[in-house]
Amino acid sequence: MSDLPPSGSAEPGSPTPTDPGRPAVPADPAVPTQPVRPAAPDGTAVPAPGAAGNPAAPAVPGQPGPAAWGGFAAPGQPGSGGPQPWDPHPAGPPQGWAWPAGGAPMPGAAYPGYPLPGQPYGWHPGLDPQDPLVTPPHAGVGGWFSRCGGALRRGWRQLLPIMLLTQTVPATVIAVISLALAPTEQPVTGADGTPVLPSGYFEHVFAFYGAVLLAALIFGPLQSAGWAAGTWVVARQAAGEPVGVGAALRYGLRRALGLWGWTIVTSLLITVGTCFCLLPGLYAAFAFALFGPIYLFERQEPIGRAWRMFHQRFGMVLGRVALVICALIAATVLDGVLGLVNQLAFGVDPLAAPGTAVGAVALAVLGAVLATPAYLAQLVGLVATYAEQRAHEGPVNAARLAAELG
Repeated sequence: MSDLPPSGSAEPGSPTPTDPGRPAVPADPAVPTQPVRPAAPDGTAVPAPGAAGNPAAPAVPGQPGPAAWGGFAAPGQPGSGGPQPWDPHPAGPPQGWAWPAGGAPMPGAAYPGYPLPGQPYGWHPGLDPQDPLVTPPHAGVGGWFSRCGGALRRGWRQLLPIMLLTQTVPATVIAVISLALAPTEQPVTGADGTPVLPSGYFEHVFAFYGAVLLAALIFGPLQSAGWAAGTWVVARQAAGEPVGVGAALRYGLRRALGLWGWTIVTSLLITVGTCFCLLPGLYAAFAFALFGPIYLFERQEPIGRAWRMFHQRFGMVLGRVALVICALIAATVLDGVLGLVNQLAFGVDPLAAPGTAVGAVALAVLGAVLATPAYLAQLVGLVATYAEQRAHEGPVNAARLAAELG
C-alpha cells in the first residue's frame, strides 16, 4: 500500500502535485489559504468571494467594483476589458459635483480668476459682454464709446429736457448777469505813463464776481438735481426699466443736497490747487472727476474713492475723463466766440440801449443752448467711466447699478 495520497486528492493548502514521485510540500502557515467552495451541480467551479469575476464579491464603499477595474495590456495580450482610470466616468460626474458657477471667481484664485474657455484674456466671469452700460475690461475705448452712444440713443428724449431745465437755464441766467454787471471801465494811462484805474473799478469787479458766485450757489442744488436725475435715467434705461422725466426729477431732488455739498468741497479743492501754478488744480479736476457717480451709486466717501479709483487705473481713467473735458472745452470755446461776437456787435455795454440789449441777450441764450450737448456728453461719459471701473473691481451689470441708486 503506497504512502502517497490517492490520485486527484489534495490536502488543503498544498499544491496539486504534478509529479507522482514528488512529495507534497506542506503549506506555509503564515500565508492565508483560500477556502475551497463546493462545485456547482453542473460541475463548474464557483469562485471564492472577493475573487475577480464573482458578481457577489463585496465592493469597497466609494470605489468601483471589480468589473470596472482596468489595466494595461502588453502587446499581443488580451486586455482586461474594463474602462481605464483615465476614461470619462460612464455615468457623468459624481452626484453633488458641478462646474464652478460663471458668476464667481475660480476657487482659490484672486478676482477675477482665470479666463474661462472661449473667453478673451482678461475676461472676468460674471460679466455680460453685451451689457448696455458696463464696458467689459477687454473692450477698450471702443466699447466705452459704444456705451456712451447707446445711452444717448436710448435716453435723449428724457435727458434733453432735464439738461435744458437744470443746466441750460442756470447758465443762461448767469450769462445775462454777466452782461449786466461786467465791468466796462478799462485802465487808462496817466500823465506820467503809468496805468491808472478808473474810479470804483475794484467795487465793480467784486460786485460782478460776487453776483456770479451767488447765482452759482443758488442754482447749485438745481444743477445737482439734474445730474442725479440724468444718472438715474441712464442706469435704469440700461437695465430695461421704465423711466420718466417727472420720476427722474423727483429722484434728483432727493439726492440734490448731498451731491451739491460734495460739489462745493470738490470745487474748493480744485480752486486751491489752481492757485498753486494751475497744474495741481488741473490734476485735482481729473482725480476727483468721478465723485458724482460714486456718491450717487455708493453714497460714501466720494472724494477718497474717486482719488483711489483714478490712481488704480491711471491711464484708463485719465483718457476717459480727458475725452469728457475735451467736449466741455469745445463748448467753452464756442461760448467765448459768441461772447466776442456779442461785444463786437453790441459794444462793451450792450444793455445800455433796448435794441442792443435784445441782441446781446439772444446771443447769450444761444450760447447756453449750444452748450447743452456738452452737458449730455459729460453726464453719459462720467457714468460710463464709473461703470467701467466697477467692472474692473468685480462682476457688475446695469441692473445692479440701477438697484444701487435706490
